[in-house]
Amino acid sequence: MATADEKEIRELIERWAHAVHVGDLDTVLADHARDIVMYDVPPPHDGVRGIEDYAQTWPPFFGFQASGASFDIVELDVTAGDDVAFAHALLLCDTPAERAAHPERRLRLTLGLRKEDGRWVVAHEHHSFADETPIAEEDEQAVRAVHRGWVADTAAGDLDGLVATIADDVVSYEMAGKLEYVGIDEVREVCREGLEASPGPVDWEIPDLRVSVGGDLAVSWGIDHLTPAGGETVRSRGTRVFRRTPDGWRMVHQHLSFPAEG
Repeated sequence: MATADEKEIRELIERWAHAVHVGDLDTVLADHARDIVMYDVPPPHDGVRGIEDYAQTWPPFFGFQASGASFDIVELDVTAGDDVAFAHALLLCDTPAERAAHPERRLRLTLGLRKEDGRWVVAHEHHSFADETPIAEEDEQAVRAVHRGWVADTAAGDLDGLVATIADDVVSYEMAGKLEYVGIDEVREVCREGLEASPGPVDWEIPDLRVSVGGDLAVSWGIDHLTPAGGETVRSRGTRVFRRTPDGWRMVHQHLSFPAEG
């Protein structure tokens, strides 16, 4: 059960959050120590120090709130001792469009409080979002996993599995047939014909597969080794481009070729 101090601090934080949202600077500052230290999302990296500098950070953010953004507490925990307390919270802090695009995103808030002359004041604030910067090594492994899936699906003759990681708007330059195959339906048909052309499982390897990732795009290239059941290995050149999606990496372009004979 929450103590009287914890209830008081909870009310203080809720009052502060509402004041942030409506742009009430006096109330935002009211329960803060003169020597407040805030670690905010934007710079400076060593924090904002003192109530005067703290006050100057809020007017630009009020403009962001007035544009339709939210600043709503969705989770708040408070722990209070006799003279020192802390709280941690998660907040919705986004425009409606950003909330729709990233419904899971939360602003993280930690507050340190102390008692001055019998009342609680915030002595420290720390705001942050989780760092969502992609990790290149993990993305590279994810793209390589797509290739491994294709190899397994080709060997199993699994057409649905083979096209599951291909984007609907894919464009493929094949070694034969049309100049280009546009869209998942056309590329699926090419894959179906390829699987059915072999009397048994097809072994596919790319021994020298290279992958390069930058942001939400990746490219892979290497020499495809295709060995149909009972047949000889055919080698060709393959370049593939991928786009990051909410469902993982999807191939958006493929270019296959043999060297031109002189």
